[in-house]
Amino acid sequence: MGKVIAVANQKGGVGKTTSCVSLCAALSNAGAKVLLCDMDPQGNATSGMGSQKDSKTYNMYSVLIDGVDAKKAIQKTPYGDLLPSNSIMSGAGVELVMMENRDAVLKNVLASISDEYDYIFIDCPPSLEMLTLNSLCAANTVLIPVQCEYFALEGLKDLMSTIRMTKKALNPALEIEGVLLTMYDTRTNLSSQIATEIKKYFKEKTYSVAIPRSVRIAEAPSHGKPILEYDKASRGSQAYQELAKEFLKRNNHSTKGRGTK
Repeated sequence: MGKVIAVANQKGGVGKTTSCVSLCAALSNAGAKVLLCDMDPQGNATSGMGSQKDSKTYNMYSVLIDGVDAKKAIQKTPYGDLLPSNSIMSGAGVELVMMENRDAVLKNVLASISDEYDYIFIDCPPSLEMLTLNSLCAANTVLIPVQCEYFALEGLKDLMSTIRMTKKALNPALEIEGVLLTMYDTRTNLSSQIATEIKKYFKEKTYSVAIPRSVRIAEAPSHGKPILEYDKASRGSQAYQELAKEFLKRNNHSTKGRGTK
């Protein structure tokens, strides 16, 4: 059964979707079987994986609300499989509220396909709502990207409160997968200070790899490619490849690398 990881942070602009897409691509490149579930109505993970988020094909809304078989909605991409999203998902949260076992809809969907993957990543919306709660209920663990800026620490407190609430009331087995430092700027003391605070609190849960602040990383989504494909030689690409290695090591997962695509 594949491990389900929710990539979450209630504060926007922390590199959540970029990290979700890039890690999926790096793991797929390393030989792991990966699925990315886009639960964000903005659909940025969908376009970041090279898919058209205005497509009229089946998508996450079709699966959650209309009961379409998830296998019919999954798209194959060069960077891993994808359950796409678009703006129609903005109404899904309201419709889920009226459904039976509303907190477990996504969990039940993923249970039907999890045996086909090593890892299933869920790109959560940057807010606390029914879509996020569904994601946390479906997940085994939460991966938390944290921007190396002061206000990111305040947003992190809110997220941890949400995780504790979910763990207590809905998903007792939920754990922290890891905390990823993003937009790390080696030229500033602030990045170093934030990193120190994060490591002090999360200890070994903090990844040793920090994702650098990079124009190339920011450019990649507009081209519909992960940074690993957009600029293979960049510092950002190298950082996400190192993150994938650390992720696999922590999960005791050995894969036969396919090399750089």
